[in-house]
Amino acid sequence: MSRSRKIRDMATGLGLCFPFLALYTVFTIWPVIQGLYVSLHKWSLMGKVKFVGLDNYIKFLSDQKFIDALKHTIIFVALSVPFLVIMALILALFANRPVKIRRGLRIAFYLPSIISVSVASFIAKYMFAPYMGFVNGVLHLTGLLKSGSEIQWLIDTNHAWAVVTIMTVWWTVGFSMLLYLSALQDISPEIYEAAEIDGAAKWQQLFSIVLPLLKPTTYLIVMLQIIASFKVFGQIQLITAGGPAGSTKPLIQYIYETGFTKNNMGYAAAMSYVLFAILVVCTLIQKAIQKKGEQKDEA
Repeated sequence: MSRSRKIRDMATGLGLCFPFLALYTVFTIWPVIQGLYVSLHKWSLMGKVKFVGLDNYIKFLSDQKFIDALKHTIIFVALSVPFLVIMALILALFANRPVKIRRGLRIAFYLPSIISVSVASFIAKYMFAPYMGFVNGVLHLTGLLKSGSEIQWLIDTNHAWAVVTIMTVWWTVGFSMLLYLSALQDISPEIYEAAEIDGAAKWQQLFSIVLPLLKPTTYLIVMLQIIASFKVFGQIQLITAGGPAGSTKPLIQYIYETGFTKNNMGYAAAMSYVLFAILVVCTLIQKAIQKKGEQKDEA
């Protein structure tokens, strides 16, 4: 290939990539740079902008509301991620079974993930509402809840966390289920046949063959769900509004209130970069664990 042909092909490739690169720069890279600039200033929607250096980053160390919001976010991550990963695996195993209704199962398991957060949150509030809610109604019918008594799901802190966690798992598990299902379909049937010839039972195949082969997918799902759970906002805002008494307010909600309610954009931007740093650290830790696990499997 001639030099002029190589240059022409490179120019063509750059031309095809330019629209994406331009949009990515304008809507992703530039906002990140601008946000970092804002975090170094005392910045409000109105009034003068004042450079404060790292003051906004130092401030959150003594901000009890920030510490509480971070603690609430970690609680949500600890509650939702294991539950979601386990449920995604169980549903994928059901959806992968050679039965006539497996296509219907896949649709049913994935369907909730296509609805909006507002609709999913409304369904959760209705399901767990006292007196008229479906959950309390079932508890009354089964005798687990005495007549005349009601569980106030959104008033008690522990119950509120349970509602948010159950709703989030039901709403988002479909995507992780598809990832597991894709990984399950990549496992050769010959592996199962060899295991059956060796006399391995179904549960032995699950723990000795399926789960080890699903490790890369599990690492991916855990990482994606940790990132998503740390960024939780919509469902908590719509279901509990951070209550009762701020006991379920996550970090993103506190950042939002600081920036747009208290008009302190600089401090809100600084907290968002702290959250970004936390996610980077979590990702690096998980990658290190994954690499160590892969090295152990190879050994």
